[in-house]
Order: sequence, then C-alpha cells, then structure tokens
Amino acid sequence: MRRHNGVLSCLSVMALATLGLGPVAQAASPPVPAHPDAEVNGVAAAFGLTVSEAKSQLAAQDEAHRLAASLPDGLRARSAGQWFDAATGKLVLAVTSAADAEVARSSGAEPRLVRRTKADLDRTDAAVRALVGDGVPGVFGWGVDVRNNEVGVSVDRSRKTAETESFLSRARDLGVRITETGSSPRQQDGTIQTGSPWWPGGESNCSVGFGATDPAGAKHFLTAGHCTNDRDQAAYGASGQQNRTGTSNVGGTRSVNAREGDMGVVAVTQPGWELSAAVNTWGEPAVTVTGSAEAMVGDRVCHSGNTSKWKCGEVKYTHKAVDYGGGLIIEDLTWTTACSLGGDSGGGWLLGTKAVGLHDGGPSQCVPDPSDGDMSLFQPVIEALNKWNLTLVTGGGNGDTNAPSAPGNPRSTGTTSSSVSLAWDAATDDIGVTGYDVYNGSTLATSVPGTSATVNGLDPDTSYAFTVKARDAAGNLSPASGVVSVKTQPGDSGGRTLSNDADFAIRDYQQVFSPVTSTLTGQAAASVGISVTIRHTCAEDLGVTLLDPRGKAYPLKYSGGSACTAWNGVRTFTAPGSSSPAGGKWQLRITDYGPGDTGVLDSWSLTV
Repeated sequence: MRRHNGVLSCLSVMALATLGLGPVAQAASPPVPAHPDAEVNGVAAAFGLTVSEAKSQLAAQDEAHRLAASLPDGLRARSAGQWFDAATGKLVLAVTSAADAEVARSSGAEPRLVRRTKADLDRTDAAVRALVGDGVPGVFGWGVDVRNNEVGVSVDRSRKTAETESFLSRARDLGVRITETGSSPRQQDGTIQTGSPWWPGGESNCSVGFGATDPAGAKHFLTAGHCTNDRDQAAYGASGQQNRTGTSNVGGTRSVNAREGDMGVVAVTQPGWELSAAVNTWGEPAVTVTGSAEAMVGDRVCHSGNTSKWKCGEVKYTHKAVDYGGGLIIEDLTWTTACSLGGDSGGGWLLGTKAVGLHDGGPSQCVPDPSDGDMSLFQPVIEALNKWNLTLVTGGGNGDTNAPSAPGNPRSTGTTSSSVSLAWDAATDDIGVTGYDVYNGSTLATSVPGTSATVNGLDPDTSYAFTVKARDAAGNLSPASGVVSVKTQPGDSGGRTLSNDADFAIRDYQQVFSPVTSTLTGQAAASVGISVTIRHTCAEDLGVTLLDPRGKAYPLKYSGGSACTAWNGVRTFTAPGSSSPAGGKWQLRITDYGPGDTGVLDSWSLTV
C-alpha cells in the first residue's frame, strides 16, 4: 500500500481524449506575447491587484527572467542569489562587492549588497542538513533564503520536544533564522472529487500532472511519486475503474518519493487516450502549456488542484528541503505562498504557460499562517523530465498550428575527440522560426537559436547520427532534417574532463563540498560522467550529490542499509546534464549520515 494517496488535477483526463499533440523539446520556448486570462485573474485574486496591475507585474516578471538568463557568467557565479521583486518590477541580484554591484546595475539588474557569499550560505546549509540527519521532531523545512541572505529552518511549535530544542540551540549557533509556525505541510490526500482524477488500481484517486512522450513516441503523464509507488499498477481514467488508461510505475523504475524528489510516471497504453496540453483552470479559459521552465524566488506561479481548484501565489524558496515525518525527507523542492488542500497532490504548477512543477504537499488549509504563509510545495518538473528522458507535450500559442519546414543541407563543420560541430540551412515558417533542436539519435542533444551548434561530451572514436528540427514561437516542431553521420576523433576527452585531487576528511554527521571550477562554454553534455574515489569504513552512511554551476542538485547515491561495507576505490555515476551550463563551479557534496565511521574523499572528476 502507498504511504499517501494524492488527488489533484492539471491536465484533464477527459481532455486527454480530445487533443493529440506532437512532442517538442524540453527547452523553454520564447515567451508568448500575452499571459493567459486564467493566470492574470489568479494572480490578481491572490495579491489583491486589478487585472491591469496583474498584467503589468507579469510582464515585468518576464523581463526579469530574460535578464537573468543574459547576465555575465562570472557575475552569476559570484552572486549570492537572485529574485524577482514585484514591488519594483526588477530582477534583484545579491552581491558582496561594490564592483559586482556596478556590473549588475550596468546589466540592468538591481544590486543588493549582502554580507554572506553563496559559499557562506552553502556551508551553513550543509551544516544544518548534517544536524537534521534523518529528521528532528517538529523541524519540517530547511534551506537558503536568498532574499534575506541567510539559511532558515521551519519548526512546527506543536511538535517540539527536548530533542528539537537541542537542535535549535545548535542551529542558532550557526546563525540560522528559526521560524515557528502553527502547522506543517504534508503530502496531501483526499476523497474522490469533481475534476480530472485517475485511479491507481482500487485506491483513492489521484490526478494527472503533465503529458509527456518518450524518444519512441510512447505516451505518458507525470504526477506525484507518492501516487505511483506501487509497481505495475493498473491506472484508470476519468470514468472510473471500468476505463483503463495504462500502467503506473512500469517495471518499478518510474516512481520516486524520497530525498531525490516526489515524482512518478504513468504509461498511457490503452487505445483512445490522447495527450493534451490544455490545463484545467476551473472556469477560466484553458491555459495551453508551451514549454518548461525553472521557477525563481519572487515569481508569481499558479497551480490547478482537484480540491483547491485554480490558485496562485509567490515563490518563497527554491531548493529547500522538507521533512514530512516517518523518515520521509525530500530535498530541493520549491516552496510557495499559494493555497492548497488535501486532494491537490501531483497536479501541475505553471509560470505563465510554462510547466514548472508537480504538486507535492502543503498544510491542507487555505487559511494563511502569519508566520510563513501557506507553504505549498512542488517538485520541479524539469528534473522529472530529465530523469526519465521524457519530452513535455505542448501546444502552440496564438492559434499557430503550422510547423516550420525541415532544416536543409545539414552537415558537419568539425570534430574533436569529444565534440561535433554542425551547421544547416535555415528553415522557413509562416510566423517565424525561433530556434533549432539537435538530436543525437532520438535524444535531444542541444537547442540553439541559430543555424549551427556544437554537441559536446561525446566519446572518442565513435560514430554518431545527428538530425535537426526547427521550432517556432508557438512550439511547433518541423520534420527532422536529413541525417548527418559523423565520427569523433581518436584521443582523450578533448579537455572536458575536470577533476579535484585534494583530500577532504569525511566526518560523522557532516558534509564535505569539493569544488571544480570550469572555464568551458556552452551546455554540459546530455549525460555527465562522474568518477569518485573514497576511502570510508561504511559506504551505507554516505550520500553523494553533484551540484551544477546553478546550484541544481543531482543525487548520485543515497544512504541506507542495515550493515556497513567499506568503500575503497573508484565508483562511477552518471547524471543528466543537458539543462546545466558547462562553465562555472561544480561541486561534489558528500554527506555522512551515520556515527562511528571515518573516511576520506581522495579525488573526483566529471566529464561535461
């Protein structure tokens, strides 16, 4: 039986039978000219604005995201965080020097001089995570608060014990801000509600998140992992358990509800079910998903839930951990002020028309806690798409359904032992081509705005087959170009393997951060290889995580096990890196979750 049942809705399951759309790349397409009415009205209601004020605020938010993406890499790497300030309509960048403040200002951002660097915040955050270990009574959240340039810990005062007070005393010694609330979030459950449910076997209903396809074109939808934890469970559609749509958690490898995240996949295999990009907005005009994005602190985001319906709020934290109790800790979630209720789990969160998350949990009440808001949480959706190599189902904006022509004359313009450079002739479109997606076989390798690209992270002396598809502003994809068959040169990795050979002691209940600074340009490879050499008396105590230059976490190994076995030597891992920049500071985080053991991180390397 599952730990929790969820019910929520984003894509109407009934609507799945009405609209079949081809997949597009996961990379976010350019912003559409106008925000959907449902988002504008939801933001206006959530923040007490007029419709005109909400439109202006959302336009400023779009501009903040465009500016954030164009900031100089060095400035972004040195920054202690960024957020959208709705009051001023500007992107705010936390910096620690007057020189960086001037660069930020000249780039168009509003600088905020702060005392703590990103490294300072990361060290404190790591120390708090080590103190939390496998959980402390009443402590339900911890992470970096970029707006206040500090690390915060959230505590449910009704669940405090002597152990909690001891933890809080040590946390205060680290300079951590403690916020006490009268409630704490939980992974939401609920009874069958009107809306867009699906049933996992004979259990209580959950709801559909976002439709997606795999490289072979097979249909799936994403939802919460705590709805899909039973292996190979029958999934039923909107008319109940007489109408099967497919199978949940096929093979037992399509569901996660642990430190890594809360996300799962249902395979849509039965005839008559098609995937829709239309979001159920509960009486407002439907929103059509046009791509995916990462949410930023300060963003106005909305979610569709089977119980709370269509609710909007502000992103308060990103990459913040939660403890739901019973040993269930989930890291790197996004926390918001939006209202949510039991029955909303698994549904879609949106930034404009971009998918940003899958609903995870909340306090199951729509009465704001004055201490810290409503605290609804979601799992970033791009992580789920990357984990299972799925492509979001999207629809075109502004009624544009005409796909561009196929790019012409694809060709190789150069190779190294680890990269291939490609070029092609421009495609045509009735509205306009906005970019191109390059595929390595059936896998998306990179997305670019122009008619050339370099695919990195390839193996030496290996043959590859590339194709290119054009993309327009509505998200329509062209047919594939002709195939470019090319072989990389023999030799080493072409200088894209980075390493740190410094020794770091691994101590009980503490974290080690080993950095590698990259001066490479472009995106990381679709699959990043990591090699880790450790000497430690208990491998089961250790958790290993890769942090990319933007702070995104890729869990490589989890702790756990009843016995201890030694780790003496090299272990290799892979992580999806297609959404990460190749340049900047990469970090390997080693967390020791157990007592009485010793060890050393000898060295590690990654190939990007």
